[in-house]
Amino acid sequence: MANNPNKITKYRRPLNLNIGMLIFAAIFVYVIICVIMYFKAEHIVGYSVKEGSLSSNSIYKGIALRKEVVVNSTNAGYVNYFAREGERAAVGDLIYTIDETGRLSDYIQANENGENSLSDADLSELKTEITAFTNSFDRTEFADVYNFKYSVEGTVLKLANYNMLENVNSVNSASATSLIASCYAKQSGIIVYSVDGYEDLTLQDMTAEYFNQDNYEKNHLVNNDLIAKGDPVYKLSTDEDWSIVIQVDKELAEQLVEEEYIEVKFLKNQYTAWGSVESYTNEEGDTFVSLSFTNSMITFCTDRFIDIELLLEEEKGLKIPNSSIIEKEFYIVPKEYVTQGGNSGNYGVLLETYTEEGNATTEFVETTIYQETETEYYLDDTVLRAGNYIIKPESTEKYAISKTGSLIGVYNINKGYADFKQVSILYQNEEYAIVKSNTMYGLNVYDYIVLDASTVHDNEFIYE
Repeated sequence: MANNPNKITKYRRPLNLNIGMLIFAAIFVYVIICVIMYFKAEHIVGYSVKEGSLSSNSIYKGIALRKEVVVNSTNAGYVNYFAREGERAAVGDLIYTIDETGRLSDYIQANENGENSLSDADLSELKTEITAFTNSFDRTEFADVYNFKYSVEGTVLKLANYNMLENVNSVNSASATSLIASCYAKQSGIIVYSVDGYEDLTLQDMTAEYFNQDNYEKNHLVNNDLIAKGDPVYKLSTDEDWSIVIQVDKELAEQLVEEEYIEVKFLKNQYTAWGSVESYTNEEGDTFVSLSFTNSMITFCTDRFIDIELLLEEEKGLKIPNSSIIEKEFYIVPKEYVTQGGNSGNYGVLLETYTEEGNATTEFVETTIYQETETEYYLDDTVLRAGNYIIKPESTEKYAISKTGSLIGVYNINKGYADFKQVSILYQNEEYAIVKSNTMYGLNVYDYIVLDASTVHDNEFIYE
């Protein structure tokens, strides 16, 4: 059969391998392997040791006790307040009025010549109150929203009442003004518009039940409410001296009483103060501690339950993360068996070894000292083994290595490898520890340590 001259056959060029392509392929494979190893490897992160402090603190919810006087109404009717809550009232200051008929507001509206408005100072007061609530709001304490609501409503109504009082006084009508009974303060104190039944409570009355906020009821005295004769109408806190009572265990109570004065931080505003300590244990065996203060009562005059933090102690030293701390085993040998030798003059031991002929000889083995007591050294366990005999210098006495002990420490990486350094912990919380600085075998400020001690091994080289 004749060949078809129009048929075209594709020519396949042979693959020409040269040295350049082989080198490129090898480099490419190497890069891929390095990338895979990088992502699979545990990365070692360093941490710079710095000076710091940790406080041994305790947070408690306390009950505020003050000298409080509940004032009852001498008339029945609608109450209108004219003193701001939380401000000091002097003897003779107008606190509230009683509208006996309930027609006062209608009468005032009928005689108004214009709209009442809040002054810049009044608006500033409201803004301050709202800002303070926003900054301190905790979603887990939603009941505070209702307290804030009553507080703002009371503030707005009391500011409006000032305008109302001015209008009433400007109206020259005896029939109108006779509707109002004005009530004035008979003693000085801080005005509070709420009652809760805790007003007469003392340290000796305390039981654990008082701290159960589920059963706590706070009765807000609201502006324009209808009250009966003899009902509570306001409350006065008459003394700047006050106290906060917390429930603690007996051991802590004894510690606090021994201190006499304890520094307290109020979590509401981060203010700190020193309180004198008194304790009481009731018949049920519950122990309570009273912290008494001579100032700042006005800041917390509307609060019955106050969150506080006891600043019991503060340790200062080198601050390191707990993740960098590890416990390591060491051999313990008597000090007289450790000597200096070798070309470098470093510390080590005379280790008993045997020649090929079975003859006993000694070899100086350099070893690192990690800690010491009056009579013993803690030595590295990487060059020594249990059962090895070491020789006392200038003597034939032997010591069989067997005794071990553990040390708490970190891995120092100043020299590029993981070098164990013993630390002495002064105080520790959930995240950090404070350790002694400038110890013989320990850390110094600005040393670099491994952030996570579980990612390295002894004497492992650290690559940046």
